[in-house]
Amino acid sequence: MNSDTQLYIDGQWRMGRGGQAPVLNPANEETIGSLALADKADLDDALAAAERGFEKWRRTSAFERSKLMRRAAELLRERNESVARAMTMEQGKPLADSRLEAAAGADVIDWFAEEGRRAYGRVIPARAANVAQLVVKEPVGPVAAFSPWNFPINQAVRKISAALAAGCSIIIKCPEDTPASCAALVAAFADAGLPAGVLNLVFGDPAAISAYLIPHPTIRKISFTGSTAVGKQLASLAGLHMKRVTMELGGHAPAIVFEDADVDRAVKVLATSKFRNAGQICVAPTRFIVHESVYPKFVDGFVSAAKSIKVGDGLAEGVTMGPLAHERRLEAMEAFTADAVSHGAKVACGGARIGNRGYFFAPTVLTDVPVEARVMNEEPFGPVAIVSFFRDYEAAISEANRLPYGLAAYAYTKSAKTMADVGRDVESGMVSINHHGLALPELPFGGVKDSGYGSEGGAEALEAYFNPKLVTQMT
Repeated sequence: MNSDTQLYIDGQWRMGRGGQAPVLNPANEETIGSLALADKADLDDALAAAERGFEKWRRTSAFERSKLMRRAAELLRERNESVARAMTMEQGKPLADSRLEAAAGADVIDWFAEEGRRAYGRVIPARAANVAQLVVKEPVGPVAAFSPWNFPINQAVRKISAALAAGCSIIIKCPEDTPASCAALVAAFADAGLPAGVLNLVFGDPAAISAYLIPHPTIRKISFTGSTAVGKQLASLAGLHMKRVTMELGGHAPAIVFEDADVDRAVKVLATSKFRNAGQICVAPTRFIVHESVYPKFVDGFVSAAKSIKVGDGLAEGVTMGPLAHERRLEAMEAFTADAVSHGAKVACGGARIGNRGYFFAPTVLTDVPVEARVMNEEPFGPVAIVSFFRDYEAAISEANRLPYGLAAYAYTKSAKTMADVGRDVESGMVSINHHGLALPELPFGGVKDSGYGSEGGAEALEAYFNPKLVTQMT
């Protein structure tokens, strides 16, 4: 049983005035705990706490902020096993993956802790000898952040760490599907000695919470990770109130395999990346665009890799893919597959639910999928891969850029010219060639077009939490 999860407001764990909701294990559909739900009064308390916390934290030196964050990272590492088990039980991913996510979360905290110590301003040479022109960086203010369930720690820790490193306070609304692992992350900061009010955790109705927090005058910055449809609504609301926004939204990542690619390597890396976390990854390769000369070999290898995946309870030994996180995703996979087949697509493997208990769906490979099928146009966010072929470079790039998404893209080739061309021509916030080198703390992480704007990683992420102020003075 996971312990019941509470809100964290103004330095105190407490129940919410909005009641409680059950938390289910997606592997067996059993209730494993409950979470507290916030109502408007709880949000008012969190807002008041964040305002007080900001005034205290902004005056804490970057050096002291960094030391406290490093302590939080060490606590998260020490608690890795318990955090990972909670994550697997409520989200479904294999325990080994949960351990890696929790460990990576600690690395993110460390990186932002150090980056915050080096968020320097600058001196601009003046036109007069007695004028000094300084640019200083000030924390933007209290932040409202909204994180998703697919990576409960990975997504939340980026928002929390960037905000704290910059000197901001934050209210983070974490997902109701995966509350315990999010709470464990917050607990690491709390137990490291973070002052009351600097970090506040709430759960509850997503639409109601976002509609209340975003327009509130206390909040000066919004960070959201989630679907494009919801992101557009929240960005519109934030724009009405002149709030700075970072949006990390949906994707439908193309993966181009050229005729000179190392096909065996491409199959191995792409299949691993596609079916990790049961495909519930915004940057997962989804549309596999393969040159006709290597298409048969790629399909055979990819299908073989998909069939070799061991699907089961994430706590079981040897399992490499767990269930989908909830029933909604299971129903979506069934609908995408049925729609594709109705349009003439072929199911090379998978295509159906596994068993009748838990939200398991077989790793699925679809071929001959016409462009009109839903899965070719809507982010599947599940273990469904679409493989098609191309004849020339222009056709591959055209398909890669066809959709309004632009989060991640992948390519495999041995040609230096093709690598350069892909890096230039593909419309995406991130392009990874011959490997999957995304999501490291020091790298930018974000998209273009309907996949959002701003960065959740690298120095670019930290800049979004600062206001640059010009101070020009004459002596």
